[in-house]
Amino acid sequence: MSAVVDVAVPVFAIMLAGFLAGRFRILGASSSEALNAFVYWFALPPVLFLSMATVPLSDVFNWPFIWTIILGMAAVALPSTLIAKFLFPNSFSGLTLHGLTSVFANTGYMGIPLFIAAFGPTGTLPAVIATAINSVLIIGLTVLFVEIGSGSGKGPRQAVGGALLAVVRGPLFIAPVAGILWSASGLGLPVWLSNFAGLMGDASGPCALFAMGLFLVGKPISTGLGEVSWLVIAKLALHPLITWVLAVQVFHLDAEFTRGAVLMAALPTGALSFVIAQKYGVFVQRSSAAILLSTVFSVVTVSALLAWFGTS
Repeated sequence: MSAVVDVAVPVFAIMLAGFLAGRFRILGASSSEALNAFVYWFALPPVLFLSMATVPLSDVFNWPFIWTIILGMAAVALPSTLIAKFLFPNSFSGLTLHGLTSVFANTGYMGIPLFIAAFGPTGTLPAVIATAINSVLIIGLTVLFVEIGSGSGKGPRQAVGGALLAVVRGPLFIAPVAGILWSASGLGLPVWLSNFAGLMGDASGPCALFAMGLFLVGKPISTGLGEVSWLVIAKLALHPLITWVLAVQVFHLDAEFTRGAVLMAALPTGALSFVIAQKYGVFVQRSSAAILLSTVFSVVTVSALLAWFGTS
């Protein structure tokens, strides 16, 4: 349990610090949006680039593991979004972000540190691969659908074309793709570039979490509690359960990658879902509440899984 507490408590504490800063008006009203813009455009892209550029492509493309991660997310996000369409009506963009929030794990800010604490630096590969899938595929598709949903007044072809252009020009797509291309080139990273990306990237997690705490000021978690509760259950219970079935019964992963797939799925909702929600002004309160509550409850659920997998 100590491995989870060592990671989850600081995450929660940073969110609390942001909330207190907003509650006592230490920062201005627009500070949450400003911090999110910094994360989206400047701090997070170096993390995504570095995570891809420093890992050999042969290690990343473990296809049984990749399909386990992808199908596990699809098997939760698609039904969850369909249920939300009838029980929690929203716009197309809002439903897209509902689906993202139900499966988007905190692999970068919590998963990689958790795996380092629990399994050592050599045991982080499943977390790195999951982070790559989240960065390139899941975020890319989310931005695509949100852009399509916000393309009011345009024809279907124009809306899709504009959305695709927005995705490929966005920093959250360009950065990991650039990292993959760099890794494929076989060139080592210059020290100055590695240090720059590391320093900028170190700011992404704290800033995103702090901004989320700022946003929660004056916005009670009880708003939309039914939908938020469903999102937390889907993320912390259904997602890891379905992923375990796929890992063991369908793709027959070995013990290390089964453990990695299930633990990645069991992580709480990642802060990047809030960053995207606030950027587009859709589903912001519910995504922030789901992140907060899933982070708190994950201390129990992830600890139980670590014990089940024989890790103290």
